[in-house]
Amino acid sequence: MTSNSGDQLWQGHLRGSKSYQRILLALACAGVATFAQLYSLQGVLPLLAADLRVSAAEAALSVSTATIGLAIAVIPWSALADRIGRLRAMSIAVIAATVLGLLVPLMPTLSSILLLRFFEGLALGGIPALALAYLTEEVHRMHAAIAAGSYVAGTTIGGLSGRVIAGPIGDLAGWRTGVLLVSLLATMASAGFILLAPKQRGFVRLGKAAEGSPGLLSRLGSNLKNPGLLALYAQGFLLMGGFVAVYNYLGFRLEAAPFLLPTAVTSLLFLAYLAGTFSSRLVGSLSARFGRRNMLALSTLVMALGVALTMVPTVLMVLFGLLVLTAGFFAAHAVASGWAPARASVGRAQAASLYNLCYYAGSSLIGWWGGLVFQQLGWNALALTVIALALLATLWAWFALRPSTDGPSAAHSVGTV
Repeated sequence: MTSNSGDQLWQGHLRGSKSYQRILLALACAGVATFAQLYSLQGVLPLLAADLRVSAAEAALSVSTATIGLAIAVIPWSALADRIGRLRAMSIAVIAATVLGLLVPLMPTLSSILLLRFFEGLALGGIPALALAYLTEEVHRMHAAIAAGSYVAGTTIGGLSGRVIAGPIGDLAGWRTGVLLVSLLATMASAGFILLAPKQRGFVRLGKAAEGSPGLLSRLGSNLKNPGLLALYAQGFLLMGGFVAVYNYLGFRLEAAPFLLPTAVTSLLFLAYLAGTFSSRLVGSLSARFGRRNMLALSTLVMALGVALTMVPTVLMVLFGLLVLTAGFFAAHAVASGWAPARASVGRAQAASLYNLCYYAGSSLIGWWGGLVFQQLGWNALALTVIALALLATLWAWFALRPSTDGPSAAHSVGTV
């Protein structure tokens, strides 16, 4: 791979090198900064709903508006990064998001919170839009699947920390205090990313690429015509949508009869994210051995099983089901998100961005719509809906990602990103 810096034979950092470790640590910090802020309000939705006197679905819009903003922004961020570089674009994004995140707890009304959260999502879009493209260009292809799993594991730590800090603190001192503390954590993580990330060496600036290279619309069109990539985008939309719907409304279920648990306790359910931290790292190694397609299908079926277990009306079984669901979801996400830029023959940043657009569109739309199902028909109806989405995703991927139709990455579809 050629690069802007003159590394004509640049192949990427090898696993075990200092630069490889710095990339993983930097992206872990970026994951914490991004996902702690993005989902901190999810840990205090019942408190926010009570304080502002709004319904569960209305409160959940504080999560959905941020993810809508993120979904809208990922493609513009990828285009900007093609011009100024992945690392510079990510640094701008994380700084802007941190400033906006510090202002959210100061907003007095739901409408003002939603507006600021939308702009915060626009800024946050620069991290997931570019992280895997940056990783793919800077890490040797032999180690890229494992590195991608490590990055997704870092995002789970971010999502977990935001929810687990905001919930208990919010129960004691108000949801605004809990969210503010998460924003301060994100500020420190942002600084860690900027200080740790090594200089990019595999990036080719679009403006200096060979004459006749495809433009943005051409790169997007190429990725949207690829049936395998469309199947991977569907995984993001369907699985993330169902996953967020479960986490958005499980707290409301457990704080109502017959469970009657306080917010400080229900927010600890987000510790189930640790199962995703483990599974997303493990699936990288297993994909290299058994193939991405097989591991994607298995992970999604595990997710569906976990959702089914949450229908059993005991706290212990709900918790166990949440652990299984979370492990399966993050394993599937690690496979699909890493596979998308690998399949692209052109426009890797756009391939990753389209995946993230669908991923967060699912979070926004299904995450909100699931609340209407929950409010009208109850938890079991919501759970069955999420299971149906997971099964649809499995069938779509299984038939669209057959080895014989694996596209440009067929020759090395196992163990590379």
